[in-house]
Amino acid sequence: MPENEKWLNLSQAAELLGVHPSTVRLWSDKGLLPVHRTQGKHRRYRRSEVELWTKTARQPRSIEPESVVQHALGRMRFQIGEGHLEAQPWYQKLDDEARLQYRQSGRGLMQGLANCLASEGEEAIAEARSFGYEYASLGRRCKLNHIEATQAFIFFRNILLQAMMAVYQETRIPSGAAWGEMLHKVHAFTDQIMLSLLETYQAFENNHR
Repeated sequence: MPENEKWLNLSQAAELLGVHPSTVRLWSDKGLLPVHRTQGKHRRYRRSEVELWTKTARQPRSIEPESVVQHALGRMRFQIGEGHLEAQPWYQKLDDEARLQYRQSGRGLMQGLANCLASEGEEAIAEARSFGYEYASLGRRCKLNHIEATQAFIFFRNILLQAMMAVYQETRIPSGAAWGEMLHKVHAFTDQIMLSLLETYQAFENNHR
């Protein structure tokens, strides 16, 4: 690398672009942002190339649902690992195995959303309702009542929504039809999960009276 060229590492490039480092990594891996590799395989960016790319190439764009979901999944893992879960009253009632199951359910929710974004109509509804049944079954196994189980689901739904919004903001997807379609699908998917969760709890209670 020439000594007179200003080189940036991943974090410095992200700071210059005003986005999260994982977004820079995503753009680099998809070939959208010029990137160079050191002998040790570390990413390096020419400041001049980044600045030029900012002026000419960084236009509002759409990205594939799979890319959105994978990037959002990374954000979800970060937020779940930050200690937010430990502050939830319902989570404090769980043993270690149950806590692991709920963390895994959060990742499963994101994968289910990926399938929903790629499908339409009855198929998406059926998958959402299946998730609702699984959340209800998990809640009962963990001795949560229907309110606590719903609170648990809302916690993961909100993290999911925040992660999706952050990805759309960082990748500069226009806040028009694309945003509206994404929000509609997320809410439709998660609403069906919540309805199924509550209906399943009610069915369990009716069967044990």
